[in-house]
Amino acid sequence: MSDFPDVRVITHPLVQHKLTLMRQKDLSTSSFRRLLGEISKLMAYEVTRDMPTTLTEIETPLETMLSPVIEGRKTVFVVIMRAGSGFLDGMLDVVPGARVGHIGLYRDPKSLVAVEYYFKMPGEMHERDAIVLDPMLATGNSAVAAVDRLKETRPRSIRFVSLVSAPEGIRTFQAAHPDVPIYTAAIDRQLNEHGYIVPGLGDAGDRMFGTK
Repeated sequence: MSDFPDVRVITHPLVQHKLTLMRQKDLSTSSFRRLLGEISKLMAYEVTRDMPTTLTEIETPLETMLSPVIEGRKTVFVVIMRAGSGFLDGMLDVVPGARVGHIGLYRDPKSLVAVEYYFKMPGEMHERDAIVLDPMLATGNSAVAAVDRLKETRPRSIRFVSLVSAPEGIRTFQAAHPDVPIYTAAIDRQLNEHGYIVPGLGDAGDRMFGTK
C-alpha cells in the first residue's frame, strides 16, 4: 500500500510502459519529447475523469435525445516553465478549449529554493479550474511556490500533475497545500544529494530540449 493514499497514482499499463521507455538514459531527445506528449495525453483522461457534466438536448440523425456535456466550468492549464511545457500539447489535445497560464521558476542550485521570473494567467481565474503541470515533483519547493502564487488569483479549484514524484516533494507539497490533489505516474524512492529524483529519469527539461 502506498505511503501516500491521497496521491492519485496513474497505473494504466500504457502510462507505465511509456514511462519505462522515458527513463532509459540512451533515449533520444526527440523520442523523449514524443513520449512525454503521449503520456501527458493519457494522463489527461485520468486528471479530468471527474469533470462535472450536465445533460443537453441534441438531435441525432434519428431522433432527439438528452446527452452529457461538460459543464461550463472553464479549465486553465498552468505550465511551470520550462519542463512543464512538454506536458501541455497532450493535455490540449484532450481539452482543446482550455486556456493556458505560465509560471516561470528556477531552482537556486545552492539553496534549492524556487525563484520566480515570470507569471502570466488568463483573466477571471475565479471562474476557472486550474491544472498545474510539471513533470517532476522533486523537492516540492517549485510546486509549492507555483501554487502559492496561483492561489493569489483565486481559481475555482487547483490540481497538480507530475510525471514522477519523490516522497520528500509530496510531503513538502501536501504540508503547504493539503487541499490540492496530486496526480502522478510514479512515486520514486527518494532524492539524491543534489535534489534529483532517484531512480527518476534525469532532468526532464534538459532531456526534452537537448540541453545540459
